[in-house]
Amino acid sequence: MALFSGLSEKLNHIFSKLTKHGRLTELEIKTAMREVRIALLEADVNISVVKSFVNRVSERAVGQEILKSLSPTQQVIKIVNEELIELMGSANSKLNVAPNPPTVIMMAGLQGAGKTTLVGKLGMLLKKQAKNPCS
Repeated sequence: MALFSGLSEKLNHIFSKLTKHGRLTELEIKTAMREVRIALLEADVNISVVKSFVNRVSERAVGQEILKSLSPTQQVIKIVNEELIELMGSANSKLNVAPNPPTVIMMAGLQGAGKTTLVGKLGMLLKKQAKNPCS
């Protein structure tokens, strides 16, 4: 979870620098997408996924009609949000528990990314579902 909060902070910082008036220029979008690319790569996202994501967002953002209810910056944030949802998957998926114990779940991530916290929360969830998680 620390990974996502760090990425979220970086994205908020990137978008806070965009102009709040009129229309975003192609240069502003290009600069923002370069910083988004760097933030995603620092979060250990696969480079091909990053390239594809940035290209899709850039295509949608450049020349996009700005909705009357949103500023240009909010419009870009909306596009990034929609593409992140598409990238991560818009539907929740259930944890596949083996019919015969044990169910083995491997956790991998950077130091400080929240693996231990997530495993604790997962254990509590499984306990509420009448499963027997062991440490």
